[in-house]
Amino acid sequence: MRTALVTAVAGAVVAFLLGLLTFGVQATVHPHDVPLAVVAPPPIAERVRAADSPEVDIRVVGADEARILLADREVYGVLEIAASGATIRLNPAVNPSGTQVAQQVLTGVAQGAGLPVRAEAPAVSAADRTAPLAASALLWIGGMVAGVLFVVLKGGRFRLVSSLGAAVLTVGSVVGLLAWWGVSFTGAAVAFLFAVAGAFALLQAGLFKHLGIRAMGILGLLYLMAPAVAGQVPELLNPAYKVALWSWTPFRFSTEGLRALLHDGAISTEWWVFAGIAVVGLVLVLAGQKTQPDRPDGVVDVGVDQADGLPGAERQHTA
Repeated sequence: MRTALVTAVAGAVVAFLLGLLTFGVQATVHPHDVPLAVVAPPPIAERVRAADSPEVDIRVVGADEARILLADREVYGVLEIAASGATIRLNPAVNPSGTQVAQQVLTGVAQGAGLPVRAEAPAVSAADRTAPLAASALLWIGGMVAGVLFVVLKGGRFRLVSSLGAAVLTVGSVVGLLAWWGVSFTGAAVAFLFAVAGAFALLQAGLFKHLGIRAMGILGLLYLMAPAVAGQVPELLNPAYKVALWSWTPFRFSTEGLRALLHDGAISTEWWVFAGIAVVGLVLVLAGQKTQPDRPDGVVDVGVDQADGLPGAERQHTA
């Protein structure tokens, strides 16, 4: 009876936590301080400033500054107002959720000023919008499956070969899959995929080495909760989720970095993040090398004869 109650409570607790960490992110989405830029003559600029609200952060700037802000992904959209009408400029390297909010708000601003409005942005296919997050998740799964199989199949001393081999092959499969969907890759984007896959695989291999199959409790939870956060922009997240999850999840860095590189953008922080993850993973893999294969339950056979665990057994003999 006690076991039945414990397992029932455990199931309910796990369901609550997973709901809180996954679906709760999407259920609490609401825009706040979404950065936008507006280029307008002085009379209209004052009306635009008056339209500011807690949901958006509208900056009235010059045309050159606005385009720089958009190229650097400092704002999610730019509204340029002239006597002939208004133009909304969007950057495909910005998270689609952010550009959607930007277009809706800026369209409302232009219509409020009584001006015809048109949107100007490079065409982005559904595959291009899906690719960054999909690639991040698939690279994580590839390394995780290789790591857990290495434990289950009692792999020997070639864990590093397994993890790096899985990273290379997974990148190949992901690039092939996305190319089939019609996504075009730059050389920098492919190099970044290798960096992400290698970092993921090394970290996972290190955890599997020291925790055995129990590492799935950590890696599986990260996979379930991280994509729901990484697919959002921080200005749409509940502040609690932004601090507790979005601020550190590696899926966020891989998704944003790949999206920028697919659209000829530049990144810097993301390279350092995955270099750091790779170093941590490599240290875990190389620390305390074991000479015997792992067991799936994480227990290492230390070579003690069964009889040695039975007091006096070795002294039992027939006269």
